[in-house]
Amino acid sequence: MLETESSDETAGVGKKIGIELGAGDVIMLMGDLGVGKTVFAGGVAVGLGVASSVSSPTYTLIAEYRDGRLPFYHVDLFRLQDVDPFQELGIEEYLRSDGVAAIEWPDPIRSRWPGDYLAVRLEHLGGDDRRLTIDGSGARSDGLILRVAPQLAEAGVDG
Repeated sequence: MLETESSDETAGVGKKIGIELGAGDVIMLMGDLGVGKTVFAGGVAVGLGVASSVSSPTYTLIAEYRDGRLPFYHVDLFRLQDVDPFQELGIEEYLRSDGVAAIEWPDPIRSRWPGDYLAVRLEHLGGDDRRLTIDGSGARSDGLILRVAPQLAEAGVDG
């Protein structure tokens, strides 16, 4: 569990994780509306070397960024809570790709996703303060957490 005191710190956690990500990695971002999921995803993109500005793909559903060291797919399933994204969007193609996927509002797929993923839950603590709970769902994501933890501690993010 980590606590950040600004959107820059929240993005910084995403950046540190993004630096360590590899092809096929999936991050599922959970939390209330406006809690900072897109800010975190933007940090991941920076860690991947994406130069483009990242914004929420709420209406486009999937935003692709190909100007980093790996393709970055930012997915927002908020408007699809009653739709099967596997069948309607072919979302599995993005999640099993040569890039990294960050998925906001992943509930429609999380319980059915057969692969390993990093789960990031963001909570609003008041003002700009956030609590981030980061969990792995398998060996790959657990290893990622172990690699990133010392960097986050060095950066002074409360844990």
